[in-house]
Amino acid sequence: MSSSSNNSKKRFELDHERLATTDQDGNRIYIHPEERSGRWSGRRVKFFYFLLSIYLILPWIYIDQRQIVLLDIARREFHLFGHIFYGHDAPLILFILVALGFFFAFVTSVGGRVWCGWGCPQTVFMDVIYRPIEIMVEGSARERRELDCAPWGAEKLYKRGLKWLLFLISTLHIVHSFLGYFVGTRALLKMSLGSPADNLTTFLFVLGGTAILLFDFGWFREQFCIIACPYGRMQSVLMDDHSLIVGYDHTRGEPRRSSEVITPQEGDCINCYLCVKVCPTGIDIRRGTQMECIACTICIDACDGIMEKVKRPMGLIRYTSECELRGESSRYLGIRSIIYLLGILVGISLFVASLSYKSELGISMIRGSKSPYQTITISARQQEIVNHYILAFRNPDQGEIIVQISQEGDGSKIQMTTLDNPMSIGPGVTRIPLFLRFRPQLLTDGSHLITIIFSLTRKGEQTPYSIMKREVTLVGPL
Repeated sequence: MSSSSNNSKKRFELDHERLATTDQDGNRIYIHPEERSGRWSGRRVKFFYFLLSIYLILPWIYIDQRQIVLLDIARREFHLFGHIFYGHDAPLILFILVALGFFFAFVTSVGGRVWCGWGCPQTVFMDVIYRPIEIMVEGSARERRELDCAPWGAEKLYKRGLKWLLFLISTLHIVHSFLGYFVGTRALLKMSLGSPADNLTTFLFVLGGTAILLFDFGWFREQFCIIACPYGRMQSVLMDDHSLIVGYDHTRGEPRRSSEVITPQEGDCINCYLCVKVCPTGIDIRRGTQMECIACTICIDACDGIMEKVKRPMGLIRYTSECELRGESSRYLGIRSIIYLLGILVGISLFVASLSYKSELGISMIRGSKSPYQTITISARQQEIVNHYILAFRNPDQGEIIVQISQEGDGSKIQMTTLDNPMSIGPGVTRIPLFLRFRPQLLTDGSHLITIIFSLTRKGEQTPYSIMKREVTLVGPL
């Protein structure tokens, strides 16, 4: 091979001792990946717009005047597709988290880094919002690199200022949409029209979130995937040789050609370096599976385009597995993947079972005054004792429930007083005072145990669908 050919191959090689995002002194090299379209890029963009529309539209959907997804931490209420969860429903959240954990493990064991390339918000927002803005304002990858090296002048100030202004507007929209999941979109609109001093905590959250996202998407970018995100480091534990990867067919591609002239001694790779130029994390996919690879498939489209030009079969870089690249058969659903799948099913089953149990009306009886009882004088020889309770109803359904309360056994000795009986319990938490009045002779050693019966009837029906009982200890002087 000639000296010029050797120099050409050396020029198209990344340093083996450091990342492509750093120079020999450890300084940041800002990556401007080239744009390439293809079948995989088209599919990803369509899927990204689908995910983005869900993120932006979901908090604005209401069912029976309730937001379809709302995580109201201040009130400890969580609305999820018509179901209401409260702070004491934390075990249900645990089941969801267990199922999600096993889901990510299953997806990674089968599909490799498919989450990073197809579903991660870092990738979605970067490829659908921020990078298109940068391309629109500053031009192609080459033009952006030239702008980086150019001295500050009117053109550079204008382009950078316009780019960051559009970044700021987009980031504010993303942060406000995210905030709508926690405070409610209708409340968010009122906050946005009011003074920041009236909602200082929310205002500071928007400022902080905007600053963090601007830093991330405007400057940090691929460094988040390489340095900050722990998911890439977990792939070595969750993946095996049968997991799906974006891989380079070393057998077919090597030895690399130095030109487009086909010789029998050389492989299909013409060493055009395009797979590196389009990579958003700056890696060389031809070096095998790497932690920095997010399986974005852009290198597949770039390589397929070159293979089509040089009249060679596409798929030199493709979705494959380590076993397949070695010429072995690959199984995408092994024992470990099945275990992860069982973990998902267990988590979902426990959640559904707990959800069906939770569908009943929750009833708690809490003493309502600082003193456990009060003594009232009826006459010179007659006194009565009053116990004050708060009936706390938690209605997880969207419809109203009619509750009729009574005493078990002979109720003539105890007088029950409340606002209404029967009472209408709407969705959410309802608190109603209840007073139990009785004579001291009813007590034995200062207490007496009774049972309160709650008959539950759905609005518009006549027959109770459930009978619930709660034991209550009446107290008074010894």
